[in-house]
Amino acid sequence: MLEIGKYNRLKVIDRIEFGAILEGDEGKRILLPNRYVPAHCKEGMFLKVFVYLDSEDRIVATTEKPYIQVGEVAYLKVKDNSAFGSFLDWGLAKDLLVPLREQKERMVVGRSYFVYAYLDERTQRIVATEKIGKYINQTTAEYAHGEEVDVMVEGENEVGYKLIVNNRHWGLCYYNQVYRNLSKGEKMKGYVREIRPDNRIDINLSPLGYNKIHSVAEDILDELSKNEGYLPINDKTPPQIIREAFGCSKNTFKMTLGSLYKERFITISPDGIRLIKQENENLREE
Repeated sequence: MLEIGKYNRLKVIDRIEFGAILEGDEGKRILLPNRYVPAHCKEGMFLKVFVYLDSEDRIVATTEKPYIQVGEVAYLKVKDNSAFGSFLDWGLAKDLLVPLREQKERMVVGRSYFVYAYLDERTQRIVATEKIGKYINQTTAEYAHGEEVDVMVEGENEVGYKLIVNNRHWGLCYYNQVYRNLSKGEKMKGYVREIRPDNRIDINLSPLGYNKIHSVAEDILDELSKNEGYLPINDKTPPQIIREAFGCSKNTFKMTLGSLYKERFITISPDGIRLIKQENENLREE
C-alpha cells in the first residue's frame, strides 16, 4: 500500500521525457522527475523513494532524503512565514507547512522548533505541528531492558537531558550517565534502563552490562591499532581523562582492561597499555 509522507519501494514501469514512471496502488502512475532519477534506472527495477504531494496536489516521488517523515519528530528551522502558517526546511524543494493553529506561538524565521509531521486527513498533504505533546506518550512503553532505541535530545531539566524515544515516548538520561555536552535536536542511539510508572523511560547512551564492556573494548583496541599498539593510559588514569577518551566510567574502563588482559590482547604497565594481539575480530559481533 502506498504511504504518502514515507519511503516506499516502487517499481519503474516506464521512462518518459520528464523522468521515470513508478507504479503506485491500483496501477496509479507516479512521476519521479528526471533530476531524481538514478543513472542506472531502467524499467522493471525497484527504487526506494519518498512520496508526497506537489504544489498542484499531484502524487510525486523523490530520491532526496527529507529530514522528517510522517509519524516522526524533528528539530527544523523556519524559512519563511505567511498569513496562514510557517514554512520549514525539511530537505526537499517544497517546504513543510506548520499551520497557525498548530503553533504554540508565532514561529520566528531563522529559529528551529520541534515538530511532528502528520498527514492532513482532508487534503492528504504532509503538514507539521509544534504541539508534539499530543503525539508523544500516547501508547504504553513496551521495551526490554537494554533494548537499543533511537533518541533525540529535546531539552534539559534539573536532573538530566529530556529525550524523545523512537518518536513515540518521553525519556530521560541523567547527567551522571552523560560524558559530553548534548545539543538540542541531536540524534543518537540509546539503551533502555527502566520504564517508570509514569510511562517515561530512563535511558543510557551506552550499552548496558556486558555489551558496554564489549563496546569499550572495541574502542580501546581500535585506538591501540591507530597508535602503534600503545596508549599512555591505564587503570590508574584519572576518571575525567578516561571519560574524554572513551566515554565511559572509570569502573567500566577497569573492567574492560581486565577482560582484555585476561584474554591476552594487552599488557598493562605503569606507563600505559600495549597491544599483544593484532587480530581482534573475535571480539566483534558478526
